[in-house]
Amino acid sequence: MPKIRIVFLFFLFVFIAIIFKLFFIQVIPLSNNSKSYLKYRQIYPDRGLILDRNEQPLALNRKSYLIFVEPKKIKDQNTLIEKIAKELQVDEASLEAKMNPDLDWLKLAEGVNQKTKKSIEAMKLNGVGFEEQSQRYYPEASLSAHLLGFVGKGKEGEPVGYFGVEGFYEQDLAGLLGFLKSERDPIGRPILIGDQEKIDSENGRDLVLTIDRSVQAIAKAKLKSGMESYQAKEGCVIIAQPYTLEILALTCLPDYDPNSYFESNDLIFNNQSISSLYEPGSTFKPLITAAGIEEKVIKPDSKFDEKGAVTIGEYTIRTWNNKYEGKITMTRILEKSSNVGMVYIGSKLGKNNILKYLKNLGFGGVTGIDLQGESTGYLRDFWTDIDYATVTFGQGIVVTPIQMIRAFSSVINGGNLLRPYIVKAINTGASTQTVKPKLDKKIYSEKTSEIMRKMLVSTVEHGEYKWVKPEGYKIGGKTGTAQIAVGGRYDTSKTIASFIGFAPADKPKFIALVVLKEPKSSIYGSETAAPLFFEIAKELLYYYNISPTN
Repeated sequence: MPKIRIVFLFFLFVFIAIIFKLFFIQVIPLSNNSKSYLKYRQIYPDRGLILDRNEQPLALNRKSYLIFVEPKKIKDQNTLIEKIAKELQVDEASLEAKMNPDLDWLKLAEGVNQKTKKSIEAMKLNGVGFEEQSQRYYPEASLSAHLLGFVGKGKEGEPVGYFGVEGFYEQDLAGLLGFLKSERDPIGRPILIGDQEKIDSENGRDLVLTIDRSVQAIAKAKLKSGMESYQAKEGCVIIAQPYTLEILALTCLPDYDPNSYFESNDLIFNNQSISSLYEPGSTFKPLITAAGIEEKVIKPDSKFDEKGAVTIGEYTIRTWNNKYEGKITMTRILEKSSNVGMVYIGSKLGKNNILKYLKNLGFGGVTGIDLQGESTGYLRDFWTDIDYATVTFGQGIVVTPIQMIRAFSSVINGGNLLRPYIVKAINTGASTQTVKPKLDKKIYSEKTSEIMRKMLVSTVEHGEYKWVKPEGYKIGGKTGTAQIAVGGRYDTSKTIASFIGFAPADKPKFIALVVLKEPKSSIYGSETAAPLFFEIAKELLYYYNISPTN
């Protein structure tokens, strides 16, 4: 019996000693509130996926790892730094600068792949650990760079979307952060009786775009080839569905790989299709012609006597080739792209109507496209007689490519000025939010639109670029060549060459705008942008299985 009592007293003493020690270590520091602390760790959600209209992936997440160290557990800091720096291919000094022996946890690197993780694990270094992460990955590399944007780092090192869809839809894609909160003792150990709390993260929403990956690939490949052939400095292609203004493809060159955006110059991140300003030149003429028809001041077969150049104040306006045909129709004005003829249409339309239509078509304001970084263009406040004259053929007004394809679409789609958009649906997990086309304003009547489609088909059939049109198809469109202003004067050797067109003519399946900056092989849109458009059109006619009509 005494032996049992002795054993019992021994275990009681040990138990009391453990309780006392725990109380001394954990409770007493809490009482003075000076040596315990709360440790917060953020739990990052998976970013929402970005898919094309056929749910082909454009932006995904792949598994990566964060490497951390616990400095207090490191036995040989120099050896650890040497080995990890070699594996990560970074400077040893940069890792050494991060080391702080007073910290209980320290991040060394992020975005480490599985292979590198295994190599470092095999070294069996004390104080080194890993946390699984989700890293943004673009499987098509630069295919949709300006369209998508990229994911970089925020002020606190958190992933943040920049430019394009990634930037515009940051709140939807990012999801909600979770966190782990734990109370720690002075040397970083969790306090057993301290606060412990975990709130799970909420993954971001998936986006389904209006973009067709196959159409995007066609546009990108043809643009690259065309820029090389015509020796252009920059270029853009936008392809849209004219009756909804869903963007089917949007690509600009030069571009970058969003997987390695940090290797590129910041200036290249700007999306030229929504931010680059240019004078549209003759692609603007159908907008003014349509206004004249809508206001019933001209008809397609109305006659104008093209005798020669027109003088307005101290300025003289000529045709691009300085050739004049005498009495010509309004349709012929578009076919031969007569600047003199457009001044006549402008005079019939009147100054007030010119301004009214420019404003109604949205020039001088944003289109509202769901992409980050859109510019407004420029619509002058003060107008002179020469300004009213030159704007009829696309000079003296500054637009963006997205403004042009939007306005031109209204000419051929029944007169509806629509809001261009990129995201077709947002998947919230439990439900799907579908984005529908948005009508901003009615500009032209159905009748005017029908007339304009026929006039623009005739413009292709009898224009200076008819030789590049695919046989058997009715395609409408208009070329443009605009000189670039340098030092307040137009440089005749530097131009913006463009073409905007649609097919098939009766009910267009697509509308496409091609813009080339400073092509060197030829300054004219008819010899650069137009052939490139028709190369793209051939591919799209085949892709959409559109049969010839004759």
